[in-house]
Amino acid sequence: MEVQGLYAIAAAVAIGFAALAAAIGDALVAVKVLEGTVRQPELRGQLMTTMFIAVGLIEAMPIIAAVIAIFLVFTKL
Repeated sequence: MEVQGLYAIAAAVAIGFAALAAAIGDALVAVKVLEGTVRQPELRGQLMTTMFIAVGLIEAMPIIAAVIAIFLVFTKL
């Protein structure tokens, strides 16, 4: 039973780090889009479209991490 608790803590840490990395990635993408919009306002639509695609891909990382962490917690290895 003690090992299962350690698995749960490890899963929580993994999900937390994945969420932190995704937040940092989202912030970097947003900063670069804002810089691009300031430099060339006429490309705002294209930059926003690219940003939404990038943010969607970045946000997939914590979802995948959560699925893997939950899978590892509930499987008997």
